[in-house]
Amino acid sequence: MLKLQPSIRSKITFGYYAGVAVIIGLSLFTIMELWYVGKKVQFEEVVTEFFDTTLEIRRFEKNFFLYEHEEDYHENMRYVNKAQEILDKNLKEYKSLAVAPHLNTVRDRIGKYKQLMEQFALVSKLKITQRSDMEKAIREQGKEIITIAEDISKTERKRLQDLLNTMQRTLVLSFLVLSISGIIIGQILSRMVVRPLKSLEERMKQIAEGKLQTVSIQSRDREIVSLTNAFNKMLNELELRRKHLVQTEKLASLGTLLSGVAHELNNPLSNISSSCQILMEEIDLADMEFKKELLSQIDEQTDRAKNIVRSLLEFSRDKDFKKEPLSLTSLLEETIVFIKGEVPTKIEIGLDIPEGILVFVDKQRLQQAFLNLIKNAVESIPDQGVVMIRARKLSAINNREEDTTICPYPQYRGKCTGVCPVNVATVNIEISDTGEGIPPEVLPKIFDPFFTTKDVGKGSGLGLFIVQEIIEEHDGCIGVDSEVGKGTVFLIRLPVKE
Repeated sequence: MLKLQPSIRSKITFGYYAGVAVIIGLSLFTIMELWYVGKKVQFEEVVTEFFDTTLEIRRFEKNFFLYEHEEDYHENMRYVNKAQEILDKNLKEYKSLAVAPHLNTVRDRIGKYKQLMEQFALVSKLKITQRSDMEKAIREQGKEIITIAEDISKTERKRLQDLLNTMQRTLVLSFLVLSISGIIIGQILSRMVVRPLKSLEERMKQIAEGKLQTVSIQSRDREIVSLTNAFNKMLNELELRRKHLVQTEKLASLGTLLSGVAHELNNPLSNISSSCQILMEEIDLADMEFKKELLSQIDEQTDRAKNIVRSLLEFSRDKDFKKEPLSLTSLLEETIVFIKGEVPTKIEIGLDIPEGILVFVDKQRLQQAFLNLIKNAVESIPDQGVVMIRARKLSAINNREEDTTICPYPQYRGKCTGVCPVNVATVNIEISDTGEGIPPEVLPKIFDPFFTTKDVGKGSGLGLFIVQEIIEEHDGCIGVDSEVGKGTVFLIRLPVKE
């Protein structure tokens, strides 16, 4: 059996029909109550008419006893017949009511009363001496009829008032139930429909800010699921394109690296060539120790050249993200070798890193981040200046949470990206330059993808965006402080694995 997948449309439709059903149910209940009240009012009219008729019976009975006018007797009989007619007409219709036994009783009483009045009329004409006894019996019978009729009238009037009060409370309660049900249904629909859409809206805002993370919405609705799948497919495509762009950017950096590598390879190759020439010229004349020294120099310079080529191959090779403990000094020295050929003679690159600082990082990715930052620092210096790289290790005690709210110290008031490590030991790496600086209006945008201030064709705008992603991959953060005309400082904070 196929199971239908829920949807927003079905939920809204269900809510609509549920509301209509509640309204119809309440309307039917109200109609039934009004019909019942109408029946009670109609019966109350019958009771009132019967009670008024009994009063008329007693009135003409009294007149007949006082004045012995035959017209009073006939009027009395007419009202007696009318009372019997009212009872006969309504007994079947109201036999289910609680007062039905009283109606039967009063019907018997009226029949007996009528019989006594007819007998009294005959006795009155014949002037029989039992007149006073019969009058007394008739009066008692009439009094009982009035009493019963009055009790029925009071009882029905009270029941009608109770019914109206009950109906009023029921309608108020029904209105409250309907209102509460509407609020509950609205809240349920809000939780089932609006909340997934709100979550989707928040995820779209994050995507618009450049956080290309897979959308995960807790909803089984067809529309939400389809929209989520479409967005995730789009994000996967964007991530694939971004990786291609990152790889393209890295390959574009190889041109810069090759220039530096060529410069670095020139020295060991020159040493190897010179040592070989000397060895060839003096192979018969030189003593053995001198020959060993020359061969040792050749071997040393060959290893140096091999290391330079190996570093280049490691940097250019596409491999999975893998962290390992590395010496920060060695990592930066190797990176500087890559860019040395592109650094003008009037620009100095300096290192101020204490010995023994280790970082737990992916070598290739962090080298790419350092390469981009150092390259940008060199390009920001128009004539001559200094690019300085400093590092220091901070213990967990010195990394207080209040110091990391912006990134990590107040002077880094520019844009900070990543989650700064809190209450853990960190390595803080500063890369500063004496270049032109970054204007305040540009500073918040420097980590945005494809943002660049360079001329068309001279920059992709991905350099600092890639740096930001690499630092975030290492659970670190990066901040920047810059002043036009005085230079720029980038601060990287990486957690230390003890």
